[in-house]
Amino acid sequence: MSNPLIEVLILAAVALFVLWRLYSALGRGGDEGPMQRPAPTPEKRAPQGEAPVPMQRRVDNERPIFTGPAAAGLEDIYNADPSFRAEDFMRGAKAAYQMIVAAYSKGDRNALRPLLDDDVYEAWDAAIAARDASGARPFELLRIKKAEIERAELDGTMARVMVRYEAELGDGETTRIAREIWTFMRNVSSSDPNWLLDDVDVAA
Repeated sequence: MSNPLIEVLILAAVALFVLWRLYSALGRGGDEGPMQRPAPTPEKRAPQGEAPVPMQRRVDNERPIFTGPAAAGLEDIYNADPSFRAEDFMRGAKAAYQMIVAAYSKGDRNALRPLLDDDVYEAWDAAIAARDASGARPFELLRIKKAEIERAELDGTMARVMVRYEAELGDGETTRIAREIWTFMRNVSSSDPNWLLDDVDVAA
């Protein structure tokens, strides 16, 4: 039979060995050692001799610079209405050309009426009636080839901007190039930001 005292000593030795192994494996990762932190990512810099590209920022209250033959008139319009921007006007002028030509082609008087001055609307209303009576096929807009400001003027509070258009029109069988100057007008003292088509002339 084995001696109980020897068995107790053997179990104690085994327990001490296990505790020592646990301390060796786990004790090193505690608060005694320094924290390991990831190395910071190096800051990306422009190559030597190359300046960084500045961010472009639009300043809404920056005074625009007008150029070309219509510059004086555009300057007068801006002085009367500081919200006026030629680039914004031209985006609207192109959209207006598309809407007006499409409405005229369809004979849609309801769409035309709020976009045209009284005289222009009466003339186009009569032209639509004559076209319908003759059975002629209307021309539709295929594409705007060119649109640019020709002239501009301010008469009192009435601003007028003349835009030269060159557009390709077609009726399904033939195509033609339309070259016209459209005059848009707006009272700069009005809260209404919309421009009306005031006149249409054939461009030389």
